[in-house]
Amino acid sequence: MKNFILLLSLFLSFNFLSQSKLRESVKIKSDIFEVVYSEKLEQPLSAKYTVQCPNGKASRSGMDFFICDSIKTSDHKDYENNVWDKGHMAPAADFNCDKIMLKKTFSYLNCTLQHQDLNRTTWRLLESYERELALKYSVVVEIKCVFSKKSLVLSTGATVPDAYYKKIKYNNKTETYYFKNEKPSTTDFKKYLVKD
Repeated sequence: MKNFILLLSLFLSFNFLSQSKLRESVKIKSDIFEVVYSEKLEQPLSAKYTVQCPNGKASRSGMDFFICDSIKTSDHKDYENNVWDKGHMAPAADFNCDKIMLKKTFSYLNCTLQHQDLNRTTWRLLESYERELALKYSVVVEIKCVFSKKSLVLSTGATVPDAYYKKIKYNNKTETYYFKNEKPSTTDFKKYLVKD
């Protein structure tokens, strides 16, 4: 019994120390996106990118998200058996110039717990829109994930964002969209346009 209590005490101490070392935010800049990532939430706080391949044709066949050894991120278990998709912050389709660039978008640093009905409909259509704009203009996109004290924390440890702001800048214009992280009421993304 004493050995069990000692082992339990050591485990709890180690777990507490490892949790206390998790960072609130870490800035990462790759050659295709910038992200501020929270190890505590296991989610990105924000992301910024410029659309690079609006009409690329590289195949994403066989690709899946990968973890980063130096940063505590979400992982495959956070997305199992629930309504949360592995939502790209910087969309794969914006960077499908070639397989190498495309693969870089599959980092869990670029992945958010996004409601499947949002990710697969209205959000996807907004991503298509930014690629259409990129055929004529340089398009810079900034995304901010919204969290609160009431944000859902999964049993696996990751925290689900409450909502997203997505700002699209092009041709001296800025459009800002706001989406709650839930099933959207419409696929018309223009209905989610808000003022700065």
